[in-house]
Amino acid sequence: MVEQFVGTWTLVSSDNFDEYMKAVGMSFATRQMGNLAKPKLVISLAADGVITMKAESTLKTAEVKFKLNEEVDETTADGRKAKSIFTLENGKLMQKQSWDGKMTTLEREIQDGKLTAKCVMDDVVAVRTYEKAA
Repeated sequence: MVEQFVGTWTLVSSDNFDEYMKAVGMSFATRQMGNLAKPKLVISLAADGVITMKAESTLKTAEVKFKLNEEVDETTADGRKAKSIFTLENGKLMQKQSWDGKMTTLEREIQDGKLTAKCVMDDVVAVRTYEKAA
């Protein structure tokens, strides 16, 4: 159920994210900003099944609107023009993002009331953990 992801989530920990940003191809300056940003993740679900996922920080807000199993165009927080497809697999919200012949996978799941986002690019794995905002 995608409903479990709906809400406002605050980043509480980020493990290996700099290495992941490097693997994706972000510049040093962009990675510095990415490491400083403590984004809020806001996920909402409209009646027509459109899901909006917004990453809000003091530096930048990135938003993607999608329906499950349908490819969408996405501009990432670091400005990449990507194609993403979101699916729900075993309770996990999976995102396959591709651009310039590259692909990364983002696996979001709810565990113990926290949202974890596992970011995978080749052999680099980063895990970001969010808590639901009160």
